[in-house]
Amino acid sequence: MFRYVLACIFLCVFSVAGFPGQVGVESFKEGTDYERIDPPQPTADPSKIEVIEFFWYGCPHCYHFEPELNAWLKSKPDNVLFIRQPAIFNATWAAHAKAYFTAQALGIVDKVHDDFYDAIQNKKRALESEKDLAKFFAEHGVSQADFQKAYHSFAVDTSMRQAEAMAARYGVTGTPSISVNGKYRTSGPLAKTYARMIAITDFLIAKESATRSPR
Repeated sequence: MFRYVLACIFLCVFSVAGFPGQVGVESFKEGTDYERIDPPQPTADPSKIEVIEFFWYGCPHCYHFEPELNAWLKSKPDNVLFIRQPAIFNATWAAHAKAYFTAQALGIVDKVHDDFYDAIQNKKRALESEKDLAKFFAEHGVSQADFQKAYHSFAVDTSMRQAEAMAARYGVTGTPSISVNGKYRTSGPLAKTYARMIAITDFLIAKESATRSPR
């Protein structure tokens, strides 16, 4: 419950400051625009700069951040590995996270990700029960048998167990939040706008890339 309250506080802060805006060249400061993750977390591929977006389908700010994020993904640096990570703070967040991991197991995240956001944010569908999720996936061409197999799979169960601990490990208390290379984290209260969140992410990627440049 405490984590959920923190997440709600985050949403209130971002609702005031988190509007899209233009961002020029800025020098960002630790403790003001981003924070250090302590202890640093391991990355999936040490040869890449890892960027993780912590999100929740029920978060209106994650939904409104999507256009900024998707535009960035089209031009992100080649040395960046981007990962979407559903955050879990309560049973509703867990249900939506399981939907994401089920789509991942079926290999159709790109096909259903935007539609899932739309179904929750605009069509106001709950999509929390297994029955409702099965119906949603059926609308996207997934048979009941294939849905059940993925939904109850070991891979999805493993992803869920890992996700339950991820937010705490990365110091995430609300969404959207972004971590860079397991070392740095920015969020709505720090970034203030969606555009600045992207700019801070680019700044931290450059910072990490510089440590790998030949001297």
